[in-house]
Amino acid sequence: MKLPMIGLAALACLAATPAFAKSWSGFLVDSNCYESEERNKGPNDTLNYVNRDKDREVQYCSPNAKTKSFTIVDHDGVGFRLDPAGNAKAAEIVPKTGKRHALEVTVTGEMSKNAIEVASITIAK
Repeated sequence: MKLPMIGLAALACLAATPAFAKSWSGFLVDSNCYESEERNKGPNDTLNYVNRDKDREVQYCSPNAKTKSFTIVDHDGVGFRLDPAGNAKAAEIVPKTGKRHALEVTVTGEMSKNAIEVASITIAK
C-alpha cells in the first residue's frame, strides 16, 4: 500500500515542476555593452539609479548579428542575463527582426544564481 502512495507523491511532484517557470518581458540588449554603460559614470554623476537614461542605454546597446551574450532589461531598468542556451536562442531571433533599435521580447524560464535559464524566448508584438 505504501509503494503506490510513494509513486503517486512522486508523480505529483513532477507534475508541479513546470509551475516554477517564470516569465520576464523587456528589451533584449547586448550584455557587454549594457554592463559597460551601467559602469560608465562621469565625475559629476550623482550615482543615483533614477538619474540614468535607461531608454538611451537600451537603444544604444540593441543587439546585432554579431552579439553573443544577451541581457533582458525590464521596464523598470533591471537587467537579467541569459544562460548560454538562452543566448543561442536569442542569437537566432535577432537576424529575423531586421534593424530595430529596441527589440522587446518575452522570456520564459527559471532564475538560476546569476542568469535566466531560458525555456523559450519570443518577440513581443
